[in-house]
Amino acid sequence: MSESFKNLSREMLFDILGDFAANWLAHDGTWFLAAEKKHGLEEAIFLDREAWRGFAPVEARRIMQRHKLPAGGGIEALKKALGLRMYALLNEQEITDELPGSFVFKMVDCRVQSARRRKNLPDFPCKSVGVVEYAEFAKAIDPRIKCECIACPPDNAKRDYFCAWRFTLEE
Repeated sequence: MSESFKNLSREMLFDILGDFAANWLAHDGTWFLAAEKKHGLEEAIFLDREAWRGFAPVEARRIMQRHKLPAGGGIEALKKALGLRMYALLNEQEITDELPGSFVFKMVDCRVQSARRRKNLPDFPCKSVGVVEYAEFAKAIDPRIKCECIACPPDNAKRDYFCAWRFTLEE
C-alpha cells in the first residue's frame, strides 16, 4: 500500500473509496463515449457487453476472496457480493426476497441514468449489457444461479426503479 494512504483517517479512506468508485464510473463512461464516437452506438454497446463479460467475474472473484465468501455459496453469497460491488457505493440498490432460493435486485437510483435524465437525455439502453453483466457476476459466485431481467432500459414501462433482476438458485 502506498505510504500516502497509510496514515489517513477511516473517514478519509471512505471518502477516497467513494472518489475511486466515481472515477471508475467516469472512466467507464468516457471509454464508452469514445467507442461510440469511433464505431457507432451498436458497436460501442457490443464492446461494452464484452468488457462486462470479462470484468464481472473478475470483480465477483475478488469480492469472494476479500470477504471469504465460499465458492458455490448460493443466494446469500450473491446478495452479499452485490452489496460489495464498486458501484454499490454510487447507486441506491434494493434486494427483496421472494421464494426460498430467489430474490429481486433493483437499481432504485442509477448514477448514470439519473445524470442522463438531468441533462434531458433519453435513458441509456443498457439492458443487453446488464443481461451479460449480472448473469456473469452471479455465475462466478455460484454457477447454479440464473439471472432474469425484469425490466431495464430501453424497456419503457413506468416504474419506480431503473432496472430489476431476478436471481434464482437452480438445483
